[in-house]
Amino acid sequence: MVVTVGYYHWFIFFWQTLLFLALVFLLWKYAWKPILNAINDREEGIKDALAAAEEAKKEMQNVTADNEKLLKEARAERESLLKEAREIKEKIVTDAKELAQAEGDKLIKQAKATIESEKKAAVADIKNQVAELSVEIAEKVIKEQLSNKEKQLKLVDDMLGDIKLN
Repeated sequence: MVVTVGYYHWFIFFWQTLLFLALVFLLWKYAWKPILNAINDREEGIKDALAAAEEAKKEMQNVTADNEKLLKEARAERESLLKEAREIKEKIVTDAKELAQAEGDKLIKQAKATIESEKKAAVADIKNQVAELSVEIAEKVIKEQLSNKEKQLKLVDDMLGDIKLN
């Protein structure tokens, strides 16, 4: 039995080796190229994906830079518009103040002129009233002394000439 057992091991070893070599040959003949092609395709796909990711990263950096540039430009434009609006507001306020000052000065001049003319009219009216009152008083006082009315008016005019009213 010892001989059969050793022979049996060599027999199994021989067939296992033969089957292994046949399997390697079949794999090399039919499966090795498709497996290598699949691996190569997968490797190319990974390389392409990495390249696309790198390109996307660069594109994102460019977009980010463009966004930053646009943001800076927008901020600068906003500041410019705000400055311009402030200047326009200040100009409008200044113009309004100047116009109000001019209108105020005009109204003051008109008021002064009106006051002056009313003052002159009031003085003239007062003079007339004083003259009438003076004539009446003088007439009553010197009615008996002067019988002629013309003499009375001359006397009143002389008296009024001596009185100065402002």
